[in-house]
Amino acid sequence: MLQRPRRNRKSAVIRDMIQETRLDASNLIFPLFIIDGNQQKTEVSSMPGIYRYSIDNLLREVESCLKLGLKSFDLFPNIEESLKDKYATESYRDGSLYLRAIAEVKKNFPEACVVTDVAMDPYSSDGHDGIVENGEILNDETLDVLGKMALAHAQAGADIIAPSDMMDGRIGYIREHLDQHGFSHVSLMSYTAKYASAFYGPFRDALGSAPKHGDKKTYQMNPANSKEALIEGQLDAAEGADFLMVKPGLPYLDIIKLLADNFDLPIAAYNVSGEYAMLKAAIQNGWLDAERSIMETLLSFRRAGATAILTYHAKEVLEKGWLK
Repeated sequence: MLQRPRRNRKSAVIRDMIQETRLDASNLIFPLFIIDGNQQKTEVSSMPGIYRYSIDNLLREVESCLKLGLKSFDLFPNIEESLKDKYATESYRDGSLYLRAIAEVKKNFPEACVVTDVAMDPYSSDGHDGIVENGEILNDETLDVLGKMALAHAQAGADIIAPSDMMDGRIGYIREHLDQHGFSHVSLMSYTAKYASAFYGPFRDALGSAPKHGDKKTYQMNPANSKEALIEGQLDAAEGADFLMVKPGLPYLDIIKLLADNFDLPIAAYNVSGEYAMLKAAIQNGWLDAERSIMETLLSFRRAGATAILTYHAKEVLEKGWLK
């Protein structure tokens, strides 16, 4: 045999030398949940090791991550029900929990990259990503709310704004709105291919943001579709997106690769709460090895073509020295 592929696997030195895919701290974005109050840190029951933080403890968590080399954070607010309304006005109210959190992180850690979530569901009394009238999600009317929300995030200091709502035309609307107000430097990471997935349950528990009625299938994508992701990608790229995101991650590695192969923009993957929860459950039961299963998962996103990975494993892999 002239060709023996095993020759390139015979030692750790050679295996490392020819490794095609590498994962670095710079590829990771750590999602963090925020609650009101002081000295608050409550674990999300369905996500072992993941917590909701009051702003004072959020700052301590960000500081500890920065010391590990983890520099990018995606913030998500848990809003009291009494503050929610039909038009999600709390999302852009001056002095709101979320805007204070963004401003405090940037004030104390200007070197941190703060990613913010733009969607109505955490603030909506209906629990949907858009304005609801007679059971219908109103697309164009929602854009005004999303624009106000994005502008408030930019004014608070956001580096990257990530619209997760899946309303048609929202990237172009937000881009124009930001540019008109002097925030052309703020990036947009579009949730381009966000699927109507069963893997969001623990996240909705963490935020208390589940729909009060109906589902999100009229605006999130059908898990059976892939070509549709190309249409969404073409629209987002044309409207001014700086990143294209696929959510969830593991069941949609083919979609990550599809976008990576067809667009020159950086591709992000969201390793979502349900993926984290099922892997953690298997690890806690002794069914899987923690380091090997988590690192294999994260490498799969990079191999598929993702430059940025939003993952709840981000801090753990750095704390335990698994990135080599």
